[in-house]
Order: sequence, then structure tokens, then C-alpha cells
Amino acid sequence: MLTKRIIPCLDIKNGRTVKGINFVDLRDAGDPVELAEIYARTGADELVFLDISATEERRRTLADLVLRVAEKVNIPFTVGGGISSVEDVDILLQNGADKVSINSSAVKNPQLINDLVAKFGSQCIVVAIDAKQIDGEWIVHLVGGKVPTELNLFEWAKEVERRGAGEILFTSMNHDGTKNGFANEALAKLSNELNIPIIASGGAGTIQHFTDTFIDGKSDAALAASVFHFKEIEIRDLKEELKKNDIPVRL
Repeated sequence: MLTKRIIPCLDIKNGRTVKGINFVDLRDAGDPVELAEIYARTGADELVFLDISATEERRRTLADLVLRVAEKVNIPFTVGGGISSVEDVDILLQNGADKVSINSSAVKNPQLINDLVAKFGSQCIVVAIDAKQIDGEWIVHLVGGKVPTELNLFEWAKEVERRGAGEILFTSMNHDGTKNGFANEALAKLSNELNIPIIASGGAGTIQHFTDTFIDGKSDAALAASVFHFKEIEIRDLKEELKKNDIPVRL
């Protein structure tokens, strides 16, 4: 059985790690390269960096950050935020990223998924989907969850898989930052309907929440931010508890 992955997520704004609740009220959580080093050393399986800055200099700044991270960590890491072209991805992979994550750009131009997979291979293309449950239906949202689309989460996820993406990073906006647990019902449905790995995001607050998303949500990986950044959960403790619950992890 494949081991389940624990993935700290670092939201980057103007070169610093930040964290908010439901995508707002951001506070500083430290230097991303220093945090990345600590996570790599203390048992994280992978890292995700999402650049949420709205700066013109984003591409160059992000490439520089990727290079600094690649020099310091020995685990795979994914980079996302504002990626909208083959050229963007080329620069990030050349600077040391293992995977890239696309979100709004994939919704606006689904052909981008095909183009990136054709050029770089599906193994390094992650499609992030932010969705909110409204009147019982999961609706895909863009721009950090501010803009609703016409897309249904499950239909869009199937299209993403058909177009060749290697993984889906699903964030429940109803759960993000609340620390009340992951959206396990939706995650289980995604896992049942798709054949590519599903990364759970949004809602981690306790070790039990991770156990629940691997068992009830059938998630392949679980991503969290503030519980790791602010040392509410230590990755080593988390993995030891998962192992006790017969969840396969890399210790």
C-alpha cells in the first residue's frame, strides 16, 4: 500500500509565509526557506508553496525563492500561484521545483492542463481546486475563493483527470482555517470517482482530523498550514499516531 503523505503548505506573500482564516486576516508565520528546512528535517513528505502576492515581479521573485528552497531541502516540493503558461512552469522547474500547481488558469483555459502535461509529464502537474458547498452543491471558486464559477467540483475534477493532471489538491473553503476537520464526505467521493491522488486541504486542527481524512475521506495526502507553522502539531507526533491507527506513513 502506498504511504499517506503529510504536506505542510506555505502561503507566500511578499517573500514571507502568511496564514489566514477562510483566505483572509493574514498574519506572518515566518521565513519560508527556514520553515521549509525545518519541515524537511522533521518528517514532512512534501511541501507546497503558494504565492498569493499580487506583484508584477512575481515570476522572478518566485523563481528566486524556489532556487533557495531547492538548495536547502531534500524532499519534493510543489509551487503554485499565478502560473498561467508553459513558460512559467519551465522557469520554476528549471529552478528546482518538483511539481507545479495551477488553479484559476486551468479553469479559464483548460487546454493549459493538456499543454503542460504534454511538455512536462503528468507527474509534475497538480491542479488545485478551491470549492465551497452552497445549498448542498460543491461549487468551484477562483481568486482565493472570492469568485464563484458555474463549475461543479466533481465534474471539474473528472475533466482535470481526463486532461492528464497527475494530482488534485482540493481545498474546502467551508473548512479552511476553521480547524474543525477536513471535508471527508467530498474527499471520499472524489477518491471513489477518480484514479489520481487526492490531496486534502482545509480544516486540519487535530491529529484526529488527519486520521479521519485518511480513513473516512480516503485521501492520499493531507495538507495543513497553521497547525504546523505555529507548532500546534508536530509532524513526528502526528505520524506516530497515524501509524498506531494502521495508516501507512514514512517515519
